[in-house]
Amino acid sequence: MKLINEKLAKDILLAGKEEFLEKGFQGASMRQIAARLQVTTGAIYRYYTDKESIFEALVGDAARELEERYRRVQQEFAELPLSGQMENLPEVSEDEHAWMMEYIYDNFDAFKLISCCAVGTGYEHYLDRLIEIEVNSSLALIDKMQQEGMKVLPMDEDMIHIVASAMFNGMFETVRHDIPREKAIIYTDSLRSFYSAGWFKLLGISEKKRG
Repeated sequence: MKLINEKLAKDILLAGKEEFLEKGFQGASMRQIAARLQVTTGAIYRYYTDKESIFEALVGDAARELEERYRRVQQEFAELPLSGQMENLPEVSEDEHAWMMEYIYDNFDAFKLISCCAVGTGYEHYLDRLIEIEVNSSLALIDKMQQEGMKVLPMDEDMIHIVASAMFNGMFETVRHDIPREKAIIYTDSLRSFYSAGWFKLLGISEKKRG
């Protein structure tokens, strides 16, 4: 009996994922999830209190790990001397970028749900949280440059937010459009290089000053 219950718990998540991907979170219902499994809604309520708890079970762990690691990376970045920060201005390092894309694709279904189906959930603004981390890191770096006497062109917070938003939305476009992992890694690595060079241009910093 226990094995049957474990199977039903997994089947509920699978049916929930299919329902969310087809209709979005707001259009999904516990009744339709039950119908997919040919069980009563009462059977589902033994495992999950509502459709949001199903969505949380599908995306929560992956979303938290990515956000927490990205936050740690930026905190460690902020502790580097300015010369070390300039080497990766102001994006994540190549290794961390590679980890991020591999992790997203290792948990593709979770990030597909977040990217395409999260309106009405606590993950509706998930990308905004990643963007905010990047914006704060960029502002801190610019402030450090100015404190250490570097001449940089002025950039206000709105512009920094626009650039960071474009970068993250570009990364997650690979998920939204089901681009294969190998191509997604190539595309987003090019995107990272593009934005890294772009930051130098926007701040008026020549390549010679990177070191």
